[in-house]
Amino acid sequence: MPGQAHDLRETDTLVRDLSAGHLLADRAFDADWLRNDLLERGIIPVIPPKSNRKFPATFDKETYKWRHLIENYFGKLKENRGIAMRSCKTDQSFKAFISIAATIIQIR
Repeated sequence: MPGQAHDLRETDTLVRDLSAGHLLADRAFDADWLRNDLLERGIIPVIPPKSNRKFPATFDKETYKWRHLIENYFGKLKENRGIAMRSCKTDQSFKAFISIAATIIQIR
């Protein structure tokens, strides 16, 4: 996926094998096809509606408040220069690098 492509295009690939009770995402992921797909698979979408929606979708505001923890975690991962700059040459070494960084974050 090119860096300038919007993540919504690849969302199907990213969540295809997801086994979770909820999916928290920001307004950019507010799409009926995504909401319907998640609901069909038993996953509750926690996505605030875009402001220009004719019929705003509902979402659990209390659950959405926890989304900042996810953003903080990715922020900590990106503090690592190797991850932020994507300096690994292969996908396999990049995955290993992320695993090591995530382990270090969990240990702290």
